[in-house]
Amino acid sequence: MFERQEANNMFGLGSCIPQDEQIQDQRRTGELELVRRVQSGDQNAFRDMLERYQTKVHSIIYGILRNREDTEDIAQLVFTKVYFAIKDFDCRCLVLTWICRIAINECYTHLRKRRINVVEEPESTPEHSGSEAPVDKTLAQRDFLNKLLARIPEDDRSLLIFKEVEGHSIAELSEMTGMSCSAIKIRLFRARHKLIEVADRLSLRPACGAEC
Repeated sequence: MFERQEANNMFGLGSCIPQDEQIQDQRRTGELELVRRVQSGDQNAFRDMLERYQTKVHSIIYGILRNREDTEDIAQLVFTKVYFAIKDFDCRCLVLTWICRIAINECYTHLRKRRINVVEEPESTPEHSGSEAPVDKTLAQRDFLNKLLARIPEDDRSLLIFKEVEGHSIAELSEMTGMSCSAIKIRLFRARHKLIEVADRLSLRPACGAEC
């Protein structure tokens, strides 16, 4: 189980790097043009979008699931959803942010289904062993982290994953989301402290089942 210090170490504070607004505007213009082409039914444009973002999406998914097979399956599902939902994308946020939110949501849906399946499976104890198999500490820690992140608002959760799992700088997050560096730093600061508070509460709970 994570302790308070581990939560602090995992979600440390970042710094803001100056950015070139002109380059940022050019990238946004190019992205909007790509979205418009996809929305008009241009199949080549969708292939361009897939090639542009698939590495990032795979990285986000694998950072949460830590399983390459599941990562491939979820990535295919994500881009299938993007293909059918892109017509309703209103460009109020960057398309990368929108796609990554879909990816994160699909990861948590997958984790919830997997937990339900584990609970429903009948318990079995090997005949040669009189005690339970040792708990995999890494899996237990990952499950604990997923429980923490599930209690953070979606937008803040996305920022934390982009920053801590993906390793983006504050400036890169600003470019991705359209928010100022100071606004991102404030939201990350609040989200990290929320995580620590939740970690403290969960640490004080008695051991319970998968539904906790």
